[in-house]
Parts: sequence; C-alpha cells; structure tokens
Amino acid sequence: MKIAQIQSRVYNDKKKNAEQLKLYLEKIKSERPDLVMLGEMFNCPYETKQFPLYAEEEGGETWKMLSHLAKEYGIYLAAGSVPEIAEGKIYNTAYVFDRNGKQIAKHRKAHLFDIQVEGGQHFKESENIDGRGISARYFLQEFGKIGLCICFDFRFPELARMMVLGGAKMILVPAAFNMTTGPAHWDVMFRSRAVDNQCFVAGTSSARDTGASYVAWGHTLLVSPWGDVIEEMEGEEGYIIHDVDLKEADSIRRQLPLLSARRTDIYQGENGAEF
Repeated sequence: MKIAQIQSRVYNDKKKNAEQLKLYLEKIKSERPDLVMLGEMFNCPYETKQFPLYAEEEGGETWKMLSHLAKEYGIYLAAGSVPEIAEGKIYNTAYVFDRNGKQIAKHRKAHLFDIQVEGGQHFKESENIDGRGISARYFLQEFGKIGLCICFDFRFPELARMMVLGGAKMILVPAAFNMTTGPAHWDVMFRSRAVDNQCFVAGTSSARDTGASYVAWGHTLLVSPWGDVIEEMEGEEGYIIHDVDLKEADSIRRQLPLLSARRTDIYQGENGAEF
C-alpha cells in the first residue's frame, strides 16, 4: 500500500484550501498513491471562533468535493478533519472515502483539546466543539484494517489499544500540535504508540504558518511497528509518500509477542475496573 501524507498550508479561504488540495493530488498522481491523508482542520484555521463559520453538514460542499476527488483520482482519501455541524452542534470530524467516492468511515474527535500550559500554549476547543458522537475506530480497505482518531485523541493510549485489539495494523492521526506541545511530545508520542501497539502510525499536520494565531508544529511523520521514524517533515509545505506493507505489523508481533502476552487477568484497579 502506498500512502501519501500532505502537509498543506491552511488559508482563511475554504475555496483556496480546496484548490490547493486539487493541486497536490495532481502533483502526486504519477506516483499512484493508494491512500492520501490530510491534516486536522485542513480547510479551516485552527481557531475556536472560526469553527462555527466554516462548519458544514455531512454531505455539504466540502464533503462533496472530497468524495469527488477520491473518485476522480481512484484513491482512499482520509480527509484530515473538518468542522461539521449537526443538530445545532459542531464537531471536529474526520471522513474517509473509498476509491469510488463512497464514505466508508467517520470519526468525531472525542477528547477535546483544552489545555493551559504555563508559559506556553492556551487553547479551549470545547468552547465551540462537542466531544460526543460517532467514533469510527477503524475502517477496512483491500490492504487491511486501519485505525482512525484525531490529534488529542491519540494522547489516550486506551483508544489506540482498542483499535489494535480490533485488528488495526495502522493508525491514522490527523493532528495539529503547536510550538509548545510539538517539540516536547510529537515524536515521543507517535513512536511510543507505534511500539506499544506494534503498528504503523501516520501523523499528518498542516504546515507551519508563523502568521497564524495558532502556529502548527508541522512535522508530518510515518512510524513503523518497530518504532522507527520512516520519514519526518519539518514545518514546510509539501508531502511524503511511502510504500507500507501492513504484514510487517504481523511479523513484529510474532517476533516480540507483546499483544498476545498481555495479562488481562491482573490489569484491574482496586474497584475492579479494567485498565
């Protein structure tokens, strides 16, 4: 399976962001990617006040554009995330489309990014985003089962483990770390999740725009089931493309049988709750 990860700049213009995506797909089509992945809020500035202004219903203009592009280029399109509005609530939502443009997965970010780092980043995603709703967890395509979550979701190891126990050999994480959390945690988190779960992990960010109110770290990367960073960008606009054999996850799990050696009989708290 060939995966392309696009680290694009996010403009204050939804149409321009859509046109930019089309240009990237034209640029990479000769390399015949099977799966193309975008970053978190790829079509909307990462600002709480902007989410309601950019939000669309499922099946709206952006959804139709993504479905059309998946079909036009014959790709699986893991379309980062976009602000979705449904029944008066706004969600940070990831859609996945198959080669025929059919939506095959939908995940709404469940863990909202409310942080206040002393001397660093402050952000309260829950001001405008609802954290309840649909969780895809993973989706099937011809190469195997792939997990899906959004940015802050991935800080919670239980979610990644649940996807892997469900059969995922790779986890896709559209994300927007910042200049505080990025240098501190980006690499170590993606590598640790890959090692703990013995799966590929793809983290895709928007490009760094130092003029934005929220400055993304960038550093789109792909990590192997052994924890090796296959490739990592910096803050620039661009993309990376790699061939991935999901059977490598099976091989690593046979050689170092972490998942099969789990002792679920002892993983309980004092109140009997399982970890």
